[in-house]
Amino acid sequence: MKATKSIFILVNLIFMLFMFLTACGTTPEDTDTAERGADEEVDEPTGDPQYGGTIVLGTSGEPVIFNALYHQDSASADVTDLIFAGLTYTDESLEVQPHIAKDNAEISDDGLEWTFELQEGVLFHDGEELTAHDVVFTYNIFLHEDYTGPRAGSFTSLESVEAVDDYTVKFTLREPDARFHTLTGYSILPEHILGDVPIGDLEDYNEFNIENPIGAGPFKFENWDPGQSLSLVAHEDYFEGRPYLDGVTFRFASDSNALVLLLETGDIDHMIAPTSELVAIETYEHVNLSSTLALRYDYIGWNLQNPLFEDVRVRQALTHAIDRQEITETVLEGQAEVAHAPVSPLSWAYNEDVARFDYDPDRALELLSEAGWEPGEDGILEKDGEKFSFTILSNDGNTTRRDIGIIVQQYLGQIGIEVKPEQMEWGAFLDKINPPNYDFDAIVLAWGLALDPDPSAIWHSKEIENGLNNISYRNDRIDEISDINTTIIDQDERAELLGEAWAILAEEQPYTFLYYPNQFVALNRDVQGFTHHPRVDMYKVNEWWLNR
Repeated sequence: MKATKSIFILVNLIFMLFMFLTACGTTPEDTDTAERGADEEVDEPTGDPQYGGTIVLGTSGEPVIFNALYHQDSASADVTDLIFAGLTYTDESLEVQPHIAKDNAEISDDGLEWTFELQEGVLFHDGEELTAHDVVFTYNIFLHEDYTGPRAGSFTSLESVEAVDDYTVKFTLREPDARFHTLTGYSILPEHILGDVPIGDLEDYNEFNIENPIGAGPFKFENWDPGQSLSLVAHEDYFEGRPYLDGVTFRFASDSNALVLLLETGDIDHMIAPTSELVAIETYEHVNLSSTLALRYDYIGWNLQNPLFEDVRVRQALTHAIDRQEITETVLEGQAEVAHAPVSPLSWAYNEDVARFDYDPDRALELLSEAGWEPGEDGILEKDGEKFSFTILSNDGNTTRRDIGIIVQQYLGQIGIEVKPEQMEWGAFLDKINPPNYDFDAIVLAWGLALDPDPSAIWHSKEIENGLNNISYRNDRIDEISDINTTIIDQDERAELLGEAWAILAEEQPYTFLYYPNQFVALNRDVQGFTHHPRVDMYKVNEWWLNR
C-alpha cells in the first residue's frame, strides 16, 4: 500500500508540473493506431462538400522513409497512406475492400490462386499508368532473396505472382493462407522508376524513398522540411476523383504538449489527443473530439539478449512489480484496459484464459530470490557480483512513454532494481532498437495490430535477424504455431491454436503487456467528412473537406 501511494504521489507531481508548464493540462498520450468504439462523434457534415484549402495535421512523430515495404513506424505510414494506393484497403468495419482492384479476388476452389482484375486508367503521380506489371514488380520484392525489409516472413506462402495481361494479376500460393486477403493492400510501387534498382539497394534508395516518392494515391509529395513540416498536394488525376482538399501539411512539434497549444490557437486542425488533455480540449469551441478503442497494445519489451532478462521468473517478477492498473487510472485517466497478452480483446482470436501477473511486489521479490537475486549492501539486487541495473528507452515527444519510464523506475526501485529512463529522437531510436543493432535493455513502445492475428511477424524466431522480433524471443512451440496457423481456414479451429500461443506468451512475459488504450482525435470543426478508422489515422483523407 505504501509503494502504491508513493507512485500515485509521483504521478500527480508529474501532472502538476505539466499544468504549470503548459497552462492547459497534464501529461499527454501520443498514440499510433486506433480501434472503433466512438462515444463522442464529430459534428455531422454541414452543406455539400467543397473543393479547396489545406488541412494542417499536428504530430510529434516524424517519418523515416516513404516506402511501405520497408517502414516500421506509424509516422511514416501516415504519409505513405496518402501518397500510395494498394489493390485493396481495409474499411472502418475492418473488412477488406477493393481499391485499385475492381473487385475482391477471384479465388480458386483449392484456395491457391487469387486473381485480381485492375481498374484501367489508374495513374501514378508522374502520369504513367499503373498496371498489373507494377503489382508483380511490387510483390516480387517481398519474395526476392535480397529484400532487406521486415515483411518477408508474411509472404512465405506466396509462390509466384504474374501478370495475366495488363489489367489482370494472379497470385499463386504454395498452400492455403487464411490471412492472405489482408496482405493485398500494400502500396504499389512504380516499376518504370524502380525496376532497374537492385533489390538489395532499394531500402537505401533515397532518391525515391525520401526525396521524391511517386505513388498512385490521392496526394503527391511536395516537400519536406525536417523538424518543421511536410507538404502534400492533391493528385488531380486520382482514380477515385480529385481530393476535395488542395493539400495536406504535417506540422511537427516537440511533443504532445506543444501540439495541444497549436490546436488551441488554431495553428493545426487535427491531432491525436492526449487523454490527460481532454478536459481542456473539450473547452475549445472550434474543436470536436472523436474516440475509439485502439486496435493496439502498449508494452515494455525486455531484450532477451541481455542476461538480466533471460530467466522467465525475472520477467514475471518485473511485471508483478509494476502496478499497471494504477498506470491506466493515473497516466491514462482510466482511458485504457490492462493487457495480459499480445492480442486485442476486439480480435476474434482473443483468449482471456491466460496467466495474469497482477501487481504483487512481495511475489516479485520471491521470484527474484528464486532466480538468485539478493539485496547488496546498497539495497540494489545482485547476482554473481552483478547489480540488477538497466536503462529503459523510449522516443522523444511521447511524454506518456517518458512518464511510464519514470514510474517504472520508482516501482522497480522499491524492490531493489535500478532503472535509468532515457529518451531518443524517433529516427535514432528506431535505428538503435531494430536490426542489426538491438542496442537496448528495455523499451516502452506499442504495436498497432495487423488485421490478421498471425503472430509470426513479431514472435517467430526467424524474424530476429531482420524482422520485427527485436527482443530476440525464441520458443519452438510459438514457431510451430506461427508456421501452421495460417494454413487453418476454419476460424474457430485457428482461434483455438492461436489461443495457445497467447497463453505461452502471457506465461513467459517477453514483454510486460501494459494496456489497450483508447484513442482520441481532436479535429477542427471546419473539417468535414472525417471517419474514425479502427486502425488507420489517415483514412480516406481524400473525402475530407473544409467548411471555411
